[in-house]
Amino acid sequence: MTSWLSEREQRLIAGAESLEFDSPIPTQIVSNGEYLPPSQSPKQKQVEDRIKELAEENAKFLGMDRRSFLKTSCGMATAFIAMNEIYGGGVFQVDPAEARDPEMALERAAAVEGQFIFDDQTHFLRDDFAHEEILGLGEFAAEHWNPKLKEEGLDLTRYKFENYIKELFYNSDTKMSLLSGAPFDDPTWWLLSNQQIANARDMVNEFSGARRMLGHAVIVPGQPGWMDDVERSIALKPDAWKSYTIGDPLAPSKWPWWLDDEKLMYPFYEKSLKAGINTICVHKGLMPPDYEKSFKGLWEYATARDIGKAAKDWPDMNFIIYHSALRPFLELPDQAWAEFEATGRMKWATDLAEIPEKYGVTNVYGEIGTTFANSAVAHPKFSAAFIGTLVKGLGADHVVWGSDTVWYGSPQWQIEAMRRLEVPADMQEKYGFPSLGGANSLTKQAIFGLNSARIYGLALNHVDNMPTMPDFSEDKIAQLARAHRESGEGPTNKRYGYIRTA
Repeated sequence: MTSWLSEREQRLIAGAESLEFDSPIPTQIVSNGEYLPPSQSPKQKQVEDRIKELAEENAKFLGMDRRSFLKTSCGMATAFIAMNEIYGGGVFQVDPAEARDPEMALERAAAVEGQFIFDDQTHFLRDDFAHEEILGLGEFAAEHWNPKLKEEGLDLTRYKFENYIKELFYNSDTKMSLLSGAPFDDPTWWLLSNQQIANARDMVNEFSGARRMLGHAVIVPGQPGWMDDVERSIALKPDAWKSYTIGDPLAPSKWPWWLDDEKLMYPFYEKSLKAGINTICVHKGLMPPDYEKSFKGLWEYATARDIGKAAKDWPDMNFIIYHSALRPFLELPDQAWAEFEATGRMKWATDLAEIPEKYGVTNVYGEIGTTFANSAVAHPKFSAAFIGTLVKGLGADHVVWGSDTVWYGSPQWQIEAMRRLEVPADMQEKYGFPSLGGANSLTKQAIFGLNSARIYGLALNHVDNMPTMPDFSEDKIAQLARAHRESGEGPTNKRYGYIRTA
């Protein structure tokens, strides 16, 4: 493998940083390079144009230029107003007055700034990552669309540790993170080794003076000597395991596997529980749009078919399903919405949501990294149905927050989107979906952090009816974040990754 995308696909994309319009919310799908992003849809173009129109009007009203305005809380509110106008249905809760009243916008932001947000899926790239082929996309973008990238120096610093800390803890309201990795058939492609994940976790917590980060250990079931690696990883005291039943996230693997494989996996679960590790996070769904062709004979390993039996047989293990097993829908979001309207189902997320009732289990969770972000941008009503499906089937206490940071830049816009998300009343009535409530509803508190706190045994205090960990307000990371913001620094609205241009 010499690149994440083929040479043909590289000709269809550009670096997302090259976009001249820095919208508070992406107006087209941004890919981290694992998949070819779809083109901007006509409705997404309408949203972009409407944000520009409203931003010009509101910025002029406040005596600001448009670029500066779009970085403010009023600018963020303006983007959600535009999305509601174009997509209809009132999916996002936003008062039109927020777009022109900085005090109102700041008051709203201050009311939830201390909200406990635990990001269950985060990444950065190790410093000694040896495969410079991964820079191919950036080099291609610099040559064809964004020469400034070459002037600034083409390296992977935006995906490295320092930028991870800045985007996650300085430029967003995130309070804790779970550092993750990914397996490849070729171990030299691993983004971080298990030892490096453990080292980063311990270093951040020691530096900050608070427990800011948890860490995964990645497992590769079926690969030669994998149980020996498990034994070595147990010594690192991981907070949970991470793996892909598909084997390799970027190409057909020689080692796909099933969660309910009694010979392969059940001895592992037993060993894990004896070591005091009772959580496994498993990538499901989120495959390339042409998965039936590109992963021929393997794609079924990314479905939810093996979760129920494993969860029933191992009730003391928590099974957290990353991306909530949502099948790819990026190329045809309107078609995915039409399928949902016709059937009330979405592959494979509905299959996941039905597991608790079908198997009588309470140890299956849905994580929403990337799938929530992409669906919120591509089709907000589908996004509301997606979250509604999970909350209805799994329960509000079994859906966990994740953003896939740092691949996409600061997760703050995703946090704002979830805070404002509501299932429209007509969808609640038609499909039996519960209301998600306001920005600090019990449902959203659960999704943002309470569920992960319970899973990972975190002790929370409650201040003004809001779960918090008070030491976060005074630890070193909080102090540096305050200095960062007080100096005028903050999110730039720049996206990392790649967007479709043809």
